[in-house]
Amino acid sequence: MQALRTYLADFVSLIFPQLCPACRASLMANEDILCTDCLYNLPFTNFHQQPDNIVARQFWGKLNIEGAYALYYFNKGGKVQNMVHEFKYNGMQLIGNLLGNMAGKQLIQNPVFTTVDYIIPVPLHQKRLKKRGYNQSACFAEGLATSLSGIVELNNLIRTVATKTQTHKSRFARFQNMQEVFAVARPEVLENKHVLLVDDIITTGSTLEACGIELLKVPGLKLSIATIAYAE
Repeated sequence: MQALRTYLADFVSLIFPQLCPACRASLMANEDILCTDCLYNLPFTNFHQQPDNIVARQFWGKLNIEGAYALYYFNKGGKVQNMVHEFKYNGMQLIGNLLGNMAGKQLIQNPVFTTVDYIIPVPLHQKRLKKRGYNQSACFAEGLATSLSGIVELNNLIRTVATKTQTHKSRFARFQNMQEVFAVARPEVLENKHVLLVDDIITTGSTLEACGIELLKVPGLKLSIATIAYAE
């Protein structure tokens, strides 16, 4: 009977296929969100095992951080880009939860991240949040919280200015675009706490740097950073 149910489920999936957001292959009945091949074979960075990884080095001399991490390498036109695009623009919020859970399972292997008190996503401006309907970084944060002990804090770090897209800007222009954009609404909540700041993609790091500058104004705050992917 179980074999028959599996056969029928696979047959239905052939007629009305659900596609893997990374490779666009049809998902089989036993696959959820990502196909098995992508689940295990996307380009993991293993940065949780490398304290001086390339993400951490981006902030040397700019932010005093405890640790930095990205789950995947991001290559233009690659599977990770496909997946992030579906997650970010086509409403597939469960991708963020899944990737957060996967990242959290790696991060708990590193003692630096086991002391996280709060997980804070890079915020969207209210106009963009209303248009998109969700903050993709918040979805990732929620997934992280299933493995890490940190509490997701959504409304403390706020974006006070609606900036334009960073996609085609130079490194310096991105940094300039992020000046005086963020603020901490309730700093007393974060005093002497370890905060994990999270975003979807890190390229130049200018957005995370701007957020980190504001967070580190809080007395005693320790800061770490985690993202879904690092764009080489």
